[in-house]
Amino acid sequence: MRGVIVLLVGLGLAASADAAPPAVTATASPTTGVAPLQVVLTATGDGTSYSWDLGDGSSAEGPLVTHTYAAGRFVATVTATSSSGEQTQAQVAVTAVARRLALEAPRIGGYASRVTLAGSLQPPPRAGSSISIYRGRTYVTTARLARDGRFKAPLLLRSPGPYHARYGRLRSAEISIRVRPAIETRLAATVTVGTSVAVRARVVPPSAGTLRTRVLRGRRLVATGKDSVRLPTRVPGKLTIEVLLRPRAGYGFARSVVTTSVVHPALSPGVRGPSVLALERRLAELRYTLRGVDSSYGRDTFEAVLAFQKVHWLPRTGRVEPWLWRRLASASIPRAARGGSYLEVDKARQVLFEVRGGKVLRVVHVSTGATGNTPLGTWRVYRKVGGWDWVLWYPLYFLRGFAIHGYPEVPAYPASHGCVRVPMWLAPTLFSSHGYGTTVFVHG
Repeated sequence: MRGVIVLLVGLGLAASADAAPPAVTATASPTTGVAPLQVVLTATGDGTSYSWDLGDGSSAEGPLVTHTYAAGRFVATVTATSSSGEQTQAQVAVTAVARRLALEAPRIGGYASRVTLAGSLQPPPRAGSSISIYRGRTYVTTARLARDGRFKAPLLLRSPGPYHARYGRLRSAEISIRVRPAIETRLAATVTVGTSVAVRARVVPPSAGTLRTRVLRGRRLVATGKDSVRLPTRVPGKLTIEVLLRPRAGYGFARSVVTTSVVHPALSPGVRGPSVLALERRLAELRYTLRGVDSSYGRDTFEAVLAFQKVHWLPRTGRVEPWLWRRLASASIPRAARGGSYLEVDKARQVLFEVRGGKVLRVVHVSTGATGNTPLGTWRVYRKVGGWDWVLWYPLYFLRGFAIHGYPEVPAYPASHGCVRVPMWLAPTLFSSHGYGTTVFVHG
């Protein structure tokens, strides 16, 4: 009996010694692709069981396994086990490529301008696939992929972003575009002296930042403000208005420079306003006689302008054209013909100078004899009449019937019978200022 047992044990050992490990091969389909990559792993052989180490920390059992790989390179190992417990291993490599979605944009663009976002998706899916462009969580536009995986997306730029592209769950990195805002400035091309220069500026879009306005005359700063400035004008010239933007994050610097010309207007009788006031003040500085500096272009202003035109041998219109302002600005007080105190009548220029101490105190528009018969020479006032003396108003007689007197009509040319006509409103003033014996010097 013991012999039989020994024989059986021996037979068992012989059988175990003759057993071979199982044959096994491993395949994957596909072996490469875009992550997430679904792969079918197949073990072929004569094992009775198959165990998989999938290479990414996962495991599975069976000859046929389906597994999804993330991006990377992996080696799947299958272990085949025979009925006798013998084991054999086989391996297969799997590569899952990560798609890369990239987005590019210009660094800066003008507000409301057309810009182009460009990018690529690699490896590319089929041509014609859609790429969505977002600003934050807000959908903006769609681009179509070309065969090479590239795309372009035109965009109307109204915000710095940030922008990103989407393909399924895949997102690109965010990018921002610095927006160059627009500055709109409202300003009249010309402004008349005596009125105000009004500057109004705004930035588009309003969220881009805050404005600061500077007004310069030449290189001299004359006014500052934010988005609006109002500046009174007193002298002609050119003003430069510079508007600067202090940008907020995401927006670029912006600057606007505009100019305006401060000019004197054309003026004529009947006009009122600050320009007339500036005219009257200048005439008064130059000693041209006015009834009042009252901003009204009345008869007295008309006559003072005539006197200025006569003194400077200009056309005798009584009106102010823009060029006349320049003559007024550069003019000086007329000089007296000689020293002393007297009344000087210049027949050639048809003006009267009231002179005191060798200086001209008053320049008066007059009209002398139509035939040139106003007597030349140096005379003295010998008779005065307060009020009317026939048709003469407050006359100062200096020779026989020749007098300086007020008259309703004082034209720009010689028109009297020989006297020196002055405006009616001025005659009483001359009368009260000059007594008997006042020298009257007539020349021209």
